[in-house]
Amino acid sequence: MRRALSGILSAALVLGVGELLAAVVGPDSSPIVAVGSAAVDNTPAGVREWAIDTFGTSDKLALFIGMGVVIALLAAGAGILERARRPIGSALFVVLGVLGVLAAISRSGSGSIAALPTVVGVAVGILVLRSLVDRADPDASEGFSRRRFVMLAGISAAAAVATGAAGRVLGASTRAVTQDRNAFTVPVPDSPAPPVPAAADLRLPGLSPYVTSNAEFYRIDTALVVPRVNSQDWSLRIHGMVDNEMTLTLADLEQRVSIERMVTLTCVSNPIGGDLVGNATWTGYALKDILAEARPQAAADMVLSSSHDDFTAGTPLDVLMDGRDAMLAVAMNGEPLPIEHGYPARLVVPGLYGYVSATKWVTDLEVTKFSQARAYWTDRGWSERGPIKTACRIDTPVGSKDVQAGTVMIAGVAWAQHRGISRVEVRVDDGPWTETTLSDEYSRDTWRQWSYAWTATAGQHRVEARATDGTGEVQTDVRVDTVPDGASGYASMPVTVR
Repeated sequence: MRRALSGILSAALVLGVGELLAAVVGPDSSPIVAVGSAAVDNTPAGVREWAIDTFGTSDKLALFIGMGVVIALLAAGAGILERARRPIGSALFVVLGVLGVLAAISRSGSGSIAALPTVVGVAVGILVLRSLVDRADPDASEGFSRRRFVMLAGISAAAAVATGAAGRVLGASTRAVTQDRNAFTVPVPDSPAPPVPAAADLRLPGLSPYVTSNAEFYRIDTALVVPRVNSQDWSLRIHGMVDNEMTLTLADLEQRVSIERMVTLTCVSNPIGGDLVGNATWTGYALKDILAEARPQAAADMVLSSSHDDFTAGTPLDVLMDGRDAMLAVAMNGEPLPIEHGYPARLVVPGLYGYVSATKWVTDLEVTKFSQARAYWTDRGWSERGPIKTACRIDTPVGSKDVQAGTVMIAGVAWAQHRGISRVEVRVDDGPWTETTLSDEYSRDTWRQWSYAWTATAGQHRVEARATDGTGEVQTDVRVDTVPDGASGYASMPVTVR
């Protein structure tokens, strides 16, 4: 037991020292962040989708918890195996350290110095491991001293907590960026969004509100550590296959015509009936105008956008130039972008899944060709262009809750961004499809709510829903997984009526 505890405390100190040094070297050099980022980058698509389906927007927390459990088990094993003359546990620490170093130096833009937090952390961890194990063994040459072991273990635990906390405090620019965001002035849009008509929001119990609050808006991205970008340091470079390379600051953007539009965003990882979709009002600047000023060359067909943390997305150039309200957004629902949603600037493109369009913390737009550049997720087997599929969701009744016989309101939302929704139908127990009542359409770039008053009878039932887009095309009943271009199939819900 003492040996296992020795290994766990030593590993905690490795991470604590690594976190402290990463505050100086850079947040991506933290051992836990480097390994976690490498895991995200190299996770097979099927495993990634399972994680999102299982944990939703808590997938990163689940990853850190899982990593913590694995590290604790390996560290406990290292402590058990460690001997004065057979330092097997120390060797295991070295092997894990090598993996951490490789993960750190392989990050884009990292140099050999990124290995420093892991190297120093492992060295300190091995010294502490050997000291603790030496005092944990009753047969050790110095004799067994419970008090000495407890004292050293306590010091090690305190040091692990102190170094880790200090690293977080020193390395986190959260407070500074939060203050910067609080001081940011949302531009008064030169082209404001039309007001939402009352009939666009049915306001039914259990139904998603028409506008998703910032706090409730889904977040799916590859950033284990949320980038902290000060508005004064931010700039956007537009280059590549253009005749006029440009670099824009926020001060430059303030001189441009600003727009405000309501747009529904959807994640390609959203399963059938899932909640990785949200509707918000975005304020920013038309990408069409910015790109037009850069003058893309005739052969270009893609814009590769890059974020502050090196994530990339490839967006069809013709989509950005076809007149839809694609924008460089700086505000969300009347507030500066939340830090987690891309402050100070991100892309919003109606009609495309986020993995090819919604780059957060965006700093670079390279006009190029699909044949010449690969983006983060397309390089991992996802489709190149990512148009959003027609889909709907049943919000109420919730399948896990029984309902009373009589009139039961079935309601949900449907979306087909940039095509719009013209009809939603429901059926019960494979019966006939029945048209629902739709909320008023605000725009073809936003979702629509729908409802149906069902006369429910006692028993077990299954409710299904399907949507028809603005072109008259009914969503397919063929159920496919999210990989490689989004899920499809009818939303369904089991309902128990008492």
